Amino acid sequence: MKLTIMKKNILYTLCAIILIGGLNSCEDILVLEPAQSLSNETALDNDLGVKQTLVGAYDRMAQSSLLGGDVIMNADLYSGAGEFEWVGTYVDYREIFTHDILVNNGSVSSLWDDAYEVINTCNNVINAIDVVEAADQDRVRGEALTLRAWCYFELVRAFGYQYQPGVENTQLGVPLILTPTLNFGDNTNVTRNTVEECYGQIIGDLEQAATLLPEKNDVYVNTYTASALLARVYLQKEDYENARDAADRVIASNDYELMSNVADVFNQDDATDEDVFSVEISTTDGNNSLNNYYATNDFGGRGDIEIQDAHMALYDPLDARATLFFIDGGIRFTSKFNNEFGNISAIRIAEMYLIRAECNQRLGTSVGATPEDDYNAIHTRAGLPAAASVSLDDILYERHLELCFEGQAIHDIKRLHGMVGTLNYNDPKLIYPIPQTEIDRNALLVQNDGY
Repeated sequence: MKLTIMKKNILYTLCAIILIGGLNSCEDILVLEPAQSLSNETALDNDLGVKQTLVGAYDRMAQSSLLGGDVIMNADLYSGAGEFEWVGTYVDYREIFTHDILVNNGSVSSLWDDAYEVINTCNNVINAIDVVEAADQDRVRGEALTLRAWCYFELVRAFGYQYQPGVENTQLGVPLILTPTLNFGDNTNVTRNTVEECYGQIIGDLEQAATLLPEKNDVYVNTYTASALLARVYLQKEDYENARDAADRVIASNDYELMSNVADVFNQDDATDEDVFSVEISTTDGNNSLNNYYATNDFGGRGDIEIQDAHMALYDPLDARATLFFIDGGIRFTSKFNNEFGNISAIRIAEMYLIRAECNQRLGTSVGATPEDDYNAIHTRAGLPAAASVSLDDILYERHLELCFEGQAIHDIKRLHGMVGTLNYNDPKLIYPIPQTEIDRNALLVQNDGY
């Protein structure tokens, strides 16, 4: 499944109706004023208008701050010291890499701004669902719920402390805005919900979406996208039974399969059989941040991220994934993102196998397959001999190698209570500051510790 970034004037006109107040506005991102040229009701009072507005949410979701690359790359920059090095000149990314983020960091602010724009668009779609053709209402609602949940998941992981199982997670997350911003002044004075409340909303949205969405949905999210995202969410909160079952549902669909050659997973112009959901960057629109910063100039990038010997030392000499690197000028780079207009894999079926393997191993179960079978599906695809038995450490090690540079590293460190250099997993330096512009405009927003 892939999402193509599309350039449509009508799409942007409709989006502007409900999304004024974004990056170029002096207003709070949570106080979005409709354009004066066309009323919000006009855009959302008919089937076509609502559906095109939903496409606008996909388009914003595919921008560089979100699934266009930054939310993936920054999660790895946060945790990569020792295995790779940020050598670029952009200060915003260097602050993330060095864990010395300022409250006006542009990349952090863009994540906040764009995620809430997607959320507001989805809220508007959900609010106007009654004007959608009856046969399409479940699908449209399910898509909006999935995109809204995805944004809230990225936000709460970035701006809130790690979820702790077995306790009431009263630590601050992000504001849950569930009604549309229709008029200036709506949602002006909001507070931050707790991490517990955020996860509850995310799971509720995705569970509902999974029942509403079809199995096939062209380039848009389907029921298995929602389940795959649920697997991630449950894993992050250490709910292994539900994470296992959600991953198993995706695998059991038989709609996705591992590519036989791991190199074929990346740099493709179209979605592969392995992609549960992916974003395609066209030659006329879109910005692939992963290509921009991981690739060298020869492949359309800047070569801002250099891979260190410590990372390469993790690979078995027979591991085919060790070939996904290249040397340029004596410096090593990953080749996962060498196609300037290649699709970005947001969720791969390989991740589902690894989630199911880990959860079955932790629970002593074999739902769908044994931990060894799921581990070996990934391990042998990399050209390595099958293992007769595996430990939890084996599975986590395999996960680190398989999903490197795909946005999971810092989140794994947090849920596994690990370390980033000398920083403990719950160090305040490992969560983002609430953008200072938001703090200045809303006295009810509490800043994170240390900022």
